[in-house]
Amino acid sequence: MAAVVALEPASRRSYAELAEIFNAGYEGYYTPFTLDEAAFRFMSELWDDDLAASRIALVDGEPAGICKLAIRGDRGWIAGVGVAPPHRGTGLGEQLMRAAIEEARARGLHELWLEVLVQNEPAIRLYEKLGFVTVRELEVWTLENPVSEEHELLSVPAEQAHERIRAGRTWREPWQRADETVANSTDVEGIASEDGALLFRRSGGRVSLLQAVASDQAAAERLLRWLPPETTGLQLLNGPQGDVLNLAIAALGGTLAHRQHEMLLEL
Repeated sequence: MAAVVALEPASRRSYAELAEIFNAGYEGYYTPFTLDEAAFRFMSELWDDDLAASRIALVDGEPAGICKLAIRGDRGWIAGVGVAPPHRGTGLGEQLMRAAIEEARARGLHELWLEVLVQNEPAIRLYEKLGFVTVRELEVWTLENPVSEEHELLSVPAEQAHERIRAGRTWREPWQRADETVANSTDVEGIASEDGALLFRRSGGRVSLLQAVASDQAAAERLLRWLPPETTGLQLLNGPQGDVLNLAIAALGGTLAHRQHEMLLEL
């Protein structure tokens, strides 16, 4: 007998259940990771996941996949799509994506964005089949044990640094570091100089870079060297390829961890 497949809103499940379904969907992925209930909820709230618009796939009544849809105004973002290993290759991922696209249209969205690792060729083929086109390349950079240097400039309020960045940038921030994400974040800190500004968050000694603007690579390097001296490592998620912040991290000994295609479907 053929399996019975059904889709339901993710909002029917608890955060603990959703984390479990999400982890199963990313088992054996190119960059394996797992989220506990608290981490799943944090990311969902940070990136404006709409769980009523997101979908869970059920096969014979059991969760088998998930597609998270985040919404901001008339823009949407696929915040994660994954299918549990036993059900991969059955078309379940395509069903989830088509359901997300249908929901995005029903809600009057004009754009639907996503990122996909460049080596994930099956997913890229699916997204292209669904009408997504690659807009630009994004990079994930890490830097361990960055060298700090003393400086006379003091930290500035995050709002002041953010104002500098908004006034000086000439690009669109990726969803995970957009202005809405900054607004949803807590404990955001700022650094500013005459030729740049930087927003970041700390978790212990680890720093997540949120947004930055700098007149050139040297200015970006100075901002990074002015991070708190107790910083043990930093990460930049989805910096546009060729951006001065990416180049600065590379020059300071950083590692290019991942490359992604940023893709868009106009609805």
